Amino acid sequence: MDEQQRYAAGIEVRREVLGDTHVDQALSHRSAFNQEFQELITRYAWGEIWSRPGLPRHTRSLVTLAMMIALGRTEEFRLHLRAAARNQVTREEIKELLLQSAVYCGVPAANSAFRLAEQVFAEIDAGR
Repeated sequence: MDEQQRYAAGIEVRREVLGDTHVDQALSHRSAFNQEFQELITRYAWGEIWSRPGLPRHTRSLVTLAMMIALGRTEEFRLHLRAAARNQVTREEIKELLLQSAVYCGVPAANSAFRLAEQVFAEIDAGR
């Protein structure tokens, strides 16, 4: 697969997982400064990794959420909570993931993740 094909595959998967609204917004904020970064994450995160057949998207969503908790990446955690819903991850599964993260990532990280998840779920339920 060449770079153009990887980008095309990546943009398709990125849209399926994150939704058109998010991707359109991210791409509309491209600048001379960040354009290469946007292309890089589309090609490699989405075109190379998320499109691999070895793990279903459901599992990739759970793994990504766990990594965002462990690294304290709250903005990406919020983004990937929404993506997880698109990948049929249930709130019950997310709760279990957050409980397990308390043991492996620490109670403060899990506490923050629970708070953020409740905020995102409320936004989703309100249609935002």
